[in-house]
Amino acid sequence: MSQAASSGAKRPLKVAVQMDHISTINIAGDSAFALMLEAQDRGYELYHYTPERLALWGEKVMCRVEPVTVRDEAGNHFSFGEPQRVDMSEMDVILMRQDPPFDLAYIAATHILEKLSETTLVLNNPVSVRNAPEKLFVTQFADLMPPTLITHDRKEIDEFRNIHSDIVMKPLFGHGGAAVFRVTKDDLNYGSLYDFFSVTFREPWVIQKFLPNVKHGDKRILLVDGEFAGAVNRVPAEGDLRSNMVRGGSPKDSDLTEREREICARLGPTLKEQGLILVGIDVIDGNLTEINVTAPTGIRAIQKLGGPDVAGMVWDVLEKKLEA
Repeated sequence: MSQAASSGAKRPLKVAVQMDHISTINIAGDSAFALMLEAQDRGYELYHYTPERLALWGEKVMCRVEPVTVRDEAGNHFSFGEPQRVDMSEMDVILMRQDPPFDLAYIAATHILEKLSETTLVLNNPVSVRNAPEKLFVTQFADLMPPTLITHDRKEIDEFRNIHSDIVMKPLFGHGGAAVFRVTKDDLNYGSLYDFFSVTFREPWVIQKFLPNVKHGDKRILLVDGEFAGAVNRVPAEGDLRSNMVRGGSPKDSDLTEREREICARLGPTLKEQGLILVGIDVIDGNLTEINVTAPTGIRAIQKLGGPDVAGMVWDVLEKKLEA
């Protein structure tokens, strides 16, 4: 696939990271940064760019990138070399790590990166990312999920609410716990919340049965090339429904239950087949709620809790794929 792989050369890999600008990230919890630190430790050539810089010239993908050096020092975590305009087919690996929203700009970037499929290994496979919206892809495993409805229709939501009473409403393409609401059976805000969603989100919404045991945690499980790699239990802050660490959730060390191992075993072959090398799944009380394929987090939290070196696992897999 890559030049290094085709020639058998042992030169340093050339790695480009497509991400939100590195100056804006919180390095304490950023998985892209963890992957960059590991790549640098392995002696790879590391480059940084933001997705709007991609330029498609017919079949050729060009981009202005900066050579980047990273340091695990908050406030002093990166420095750039001189910007370069490069043919992206010269890269061995591209990490597609910008955060959602999964909007038309995100989709356009997947189409552009798809042009590099013959020369460059992209994590995750851009075709599979495009075809696996996180809150829709998970419905391929509906028997592992809590009762879930995806719709924009008020009457369907009313029917679901009549059956399950206590529900959660969230945007289909939301991320980071934004706009996640619990609606109880007698909640007088339901009508207003429906109106708010109607004018804010054109796409359908996700409606799920509320799982009371979320108070004990929403477990993030990372899979690398379809295999379990590590887990962290995210416990919501007092008085908050959401367990996302960007919303105040607390990371706790965690082992897998038998049910969670079953979930990983069911998902693994599909993820591997589709080239989804780094995936984060969310499990609440034995219920699969999301499959995160765009820019899954959790690597740094797992490592800080004494868990496995997931970043190292990712690069081990990528190196093997390049050598194949």
